[in-house]
Amino acid sequence: MKVLLLKDAKEDDCGQDPYIRELGLHGLEATLIPVLSFEFLSLPSFSEKLSHPEGYTGLIFTSPRAVEAVELCLEKNNKTEVNKIGLDAEGENCGSAEKLAEYICSRESSALPLLFPCGALKREILPKMLKDKGIPMESITVYQTIPHPGIQVNLNSYYSKQGVPASITFFSPSGLAYSLKHIQELSGDSMDQIKFAAIGPTTARALAAQGLPVSCTAKSPTPHALATGIRTVLQPHGCC
Repeated sequence: MKVLLLKDAKEDDCGQDPYIRELGLHGLEATLIPVLSFEFLSLPSFSEKLSHPEGYTGLIFTSPRAVEAVELCLEKNNKTEVNKIGLDAEGENCGSAEKLAEYICSRESSALPLLFPCGALKREILPKMLKDKGIPMESITVYQTIPHPGIQVNLNSYYSKQGVPASITFFSPSGLAYSLKHIQELSGDSMDQIKFAAIGPTTARALAAQGLPVSCTAKSPTPHALATGIRTVLQPHGCC
């Protein structure tokens, strides 16, 4: 069965995207189509803050783009490049804001603020929780999410060559917002036949808000969990 994953391809040590490989092991033919791009913002200001580490007690990372922004600033200043942190591109595997806040509170005692490089669409849960606990934090928006320029062309090509997929997986609310209109137009009357899957609860809620039935929410944001869930819902009388 053909399934469509709305995400960037990321090769692992074996030279293959782990989602493609895992879904293949479950007898599913998966195709990846990227729906998001990113633009970095305020890097001069962020670089200035990073040049004065004595003013902060630490950095909070909740997305890989924030890590990339740090790398860009350090590279620009000819400083040592930081190691990449293994986070999912859409942030579903970063853990809940509540757990992160609890972790910080259990270790944080400095009067200096934490520096929080974030995206333009950041949620206010974590900042509010830390503020309520009296922990100072300074946020700076270092990137924004924009539609991938090839969404429509790539989706048109997929549908013309492979037809309507049995399942479509969304990896973020933004990815859903940028691609849903094109998918509806291309799927037409077959829209009701598609099993929609979400990589995590945040994306699942976004699907439900659009009136789409969520056939599967991955139990964890991993290739194995997603493949298991999709395989289950595509079997007769299956459920996640």
